[in-house]
Amino acid sequence: MTRDVVRIGVDLGGAKIEAIALGAEGETLARRRIATPAHDYAAIVAAVAKLVGDVESDIGRRGHVGVGAPGAISTHTGLVKNSNTAVINGKPLDKDLSQALGRPVRVANDANCFALSEAIDGAGRGAGVVFGVILGSGVGGGVVVDGRIVEGRNRVAGEWGHAPLPWMTEEEYPGALCFCGHKGCIETFLCGAGLSRDHERRSGARRPATEIAALADAGDAVARASLERYQDRLARALAMVVDLIDPDVIVLGGGLSNITRIYEGLAARVEANAFTDAFDTKILPNAHGDSSGVRGAAWLWREGEAG
Repeated sequence: MTRDVVRIGVDLGGAKIEAIALGAEGETLARRRIATPAHDYAAIVAAVAKLVGDVESDIGRRGHVGVGAPGAISTHTGLVKNSNTAVINGKPLDKDLSQALGRPVRVANDANCFALSEAIDGAGRGAGVVFGVILGSGVGGGVVVDGRIVEGRNRVAGEWGHAPLPWMTEEEYPGALCFCGHKGCIETFLCGAGLSRDHERRSGARRPATEIAALADAGDAVARASLERYQDRLARALAMVVDLIDPDVIVLGGGLSNITRIYEGLAARVEANAFTDAFDTKILPNAHGDSSGVRGAAWLWREGEAG
């Protein structure tokens, strides 16, 4: 990839679509954001194409485009599967975007893009194996080994959010119904709504995760207990990841990763559940915040890979 060709990343979310242009050293050249026409597939494709065109107009150059989106492209059908932005399920998103933009477009799972961004030049920079975690309205994960996304044979590598919460207590079992059709998925416990539901059962009041965190910091005992239960469940879930892939670094992202209290003693809790005599994996907050996903989409085009 020549130095005068830029990488353009697009983060296709349920509420917003963001595009970024990165220079050769990963510097931000331009950024734009619009609301997602979430219930209209054709409008989504058109919006992404327009956003890319606007960013290219801003920098006066054409770029190689990568898109991070919820779900994955099925290896059997070539269509999107497993997306919580339901309107793109069953659609050939990569092909439609390529046609709309008149060039090849690389599409990857949004959690994979987050993990790639943090592995390339974020909190996991220099690590061999990075597991990126999304803790937000949903729960996702991505695996990056030596700077490359591991998608897996069925393109579901890292989808830890749809495994059952390990070592459920009697109180936790069987867990809430997940949109995937199963009960007790990690996502139902560790997403923002899961934390809110758990806190409501103890306090009688439904509060967003940010408010629960603020109450805990102010000394509210019920809120503190809610975050301790959340951390315990997070530790159990991460211990399963450690037992499966034993990453060098785990990077937390998504809105709930901004709750500083969940990091306090988290490594010790993971160590207590993992099948190991000592636990050396770093568990870190992300370096790029809300920009990790869109930056990772841009990094789908790596040196020497541009056509």
